Amino acid sequence: MTHPDQKPWILGLTGGIGSGKSAAAQCFINLGIDTVDADHAARWVVEPGRPALEQIATHFGNGVLQASGELDRGALRKLIFENAEQRRWLEALLHPLINQEIVSHLAKAKSPYAILVSPLLIESGQSRMVKRLLVIDAPQRLQIERTMLRDGSSQEQVEAILKVQIQREDRLRHADDILVNDRDHNWLVSEVERLHHFYLTLRGGQS
Repeated sequence: MTHPDQKPWILGLTGGIGSGKSAAAQCFINLGIDTVDADHAARWVVEPGRPALEQIATHFGNGVLQASGELDRGALRKLIFENAEQRRWLEALLHPLINQEIVSHLAKAKSPYAILVSPLLIESGQSRMVKRLLVIDAPQRLQIERTMLRDGSSQEQVEAILKVQIQREDRLRHADDILVNDRDHNWLVSEVERLHHFYLTLRGGQS
C-alpha cells in the first residue's frame, strides 16, 4: 500500500501480438499490483449507449453493429484494416476517450505502483502517462505460433497484424526494461517477481 498522500507511479507494459502481455500482467495482478488494461477501456467507450458507438455507426453505417446493437468488431476491423484514412478517423475519435477512461481508473490505484497494459502504448501516445516502460518481447516465430493457437488465426493473418504494429526494434528502443518471454509460465512468473521487487525499490519509476 502507498502512503495516503503518495500516489503510485505508473509502469507501462506493452509488447507485440502473442508476446505474452496479458500473462505477464496477470502475474503482476497476482502480486497485488493494480492494473488498467487499455483494451478494456477501448471496449468500455464503445458499449451500447455510449456516444462513440453512435458516431461510429453514423460514419461507417449500421453494418458495423450486431443485431443486439453492440459493435461488430470484426466488421469494423475489415473496414479500417487496409484503409489508413478511415483508421485515422477512428483513432482520432477513440484515443482521447480511451485515455480519459485510463486516467480515471489509474487515479483509483492503491498499490505502490500501478500498471497500464496497452498494445499501442507507444503508437497512441499513452506512453506519456507512464514513468517507466516494460516491454514483453518474444521471437516472431513464437508470437505467430501463440496467436494462431489462441485465436485460430492463419499464419498469414498473424503476419499481416505484425506488419501494421510498431516494429519490434522501435518498441525495444523505447523500453526501460525488457522481459524476453520465450520459456515456460513458471519462468515468466519468476521474472515478473524479480521485476516486481525491483520496482518496489523505485520512487516515481526512477532508481
